[in-house]
Amino acid sequence: MGALSANSRPPRLRRAGIGLVAVALALAGCGGSSLDQSGGGESGGPVKIGLLVPLSGVYAPLGEDMRAGFQLYLDQHGGKLGGRQAEVVTADEGEGPQTGVPAAQKLVTQDQVAAVVGVVNSATALGLRDFFDESKRPLVVANAGANELAGARRSDYLWRTSFTNGDVGEALGPAVKDDVDGEVYLIAADYAAGKESTGGFRKSFEAAGGKIAGSEFTPFGKTQDFQPYLSAIRDSGADAVYAFYAGAEAVNFVKQYKEFGLADEVQLYGPGFLTEGGVLAAQGQAALGVQTSLHYSTELDSPRNKEFSAAYTAKVKKPPTVYSVQAYDSAAVLDKALAAAPGASGPELAKAIGGVGAIDSPRGSWSFGADHDPEQTYYLREVRSGGGGIVNGVVRELD
Repeated sequence: MGALSANSRPPRLRRAGIGLVAVALALAGCGGSSLDQSGGGESGGPVKIGLLVPLSGVYAPLGEDMRAGFQLYLDQHGGKLGGRQAEVVTADEGEGPQTGVPAAQKLVTQDQVAAVVGVVNSATALGLRDFFDESKRPLVVANAGANELAGARRSDYLWRTSFTNGDVGEALGPAVKDDVDGEVYLIAADYAAGKESTGGFRKSFEAAGGKIAGSEFTPFGKTQDFQPYLSAIRDSGADAVYAFYAGAEAVNFVKQYKEFGLADEVQLYGPGFLTEGGVLAAQGQAALGVQTSLHYSTELDSPRNKEFSAAYTAKVKKPPTVYSVQAYDSAAVLDKALAAAPGASGPELAKAIGGVGAIDSPRGSWSFGADHDPEQTYYLREVRSGGGGIVNGVVRELD
């Protein structure tokens, strides 16, 4: 989700993709002793880390941001993690589990990495959960937001430095209830991430006493003309809208929302992916005034973020995104964990990840919670003109 090109689509949580894992495991012969190799190199020597991000296909822009963020951390630390020289083995996740699952398996069984970082697509992450749990090798998810990766599906070997789809929406609900004197209309793309995001928002918004004016799920990846849905929003009498879209759909929705005249009448809210990175650049002036929730903004006024943003922009020649930060923080997690796990075996490293404590991040300090997801601050952001362009300005922290 998020900073896809204007012609891209966000990752889909396709449960059918999970079934590919069993087939892929059988074809690859990845059972038994092949999963029990320690990986990572000798104690104190160089350590191999797998970086699994999209290098091709519609999600490549996210992969580029993640790779740049991870590499920046290494550059700032002499190419070392935990005091050991880091050898990064990069693999192409592609667009889903068909490519992402075998790529991850190769990193573990052939390249013998100590841990894997990355994964954009939720279906890929869900499909890899059991593989990493059984191979006893840590997977640090730096994006995929499927709610199902937490709770009952939690694994000692799976950690996430990003978010859950439901949490991003849930963080915004009480703030919208405080700011809007009226009802809210829900609209989202008809796939798992859209349903999880609007579900999280509805839960906290209604708990705070808010009322829903109506809801609609639009055909995912197929909706280009939003006018019928915008008409329904106007007819509902809603005083605000919560919308989940990303990639090309986010660009089209926000532009048409403005063209239809709703932007001046009905406040538009959404998760940060609605206006993040390349999506915001494509939306331009049409996005002004849109308010979103997310755990990062380039405009966070802290010394840590200013230092990070300046270094990233100087190196990459464009501002960082939330995807850059999530991968940067994944490197920070492994840096602290490897310092406490000299053997870098899977069980030792997984245990050390659980003990890393607070991460000093550009997004603000955060730490892993009981479900191995970040306990972090979410921010209310508003699209504004600033710094010679359009930015997601920070309004305030969300409770």
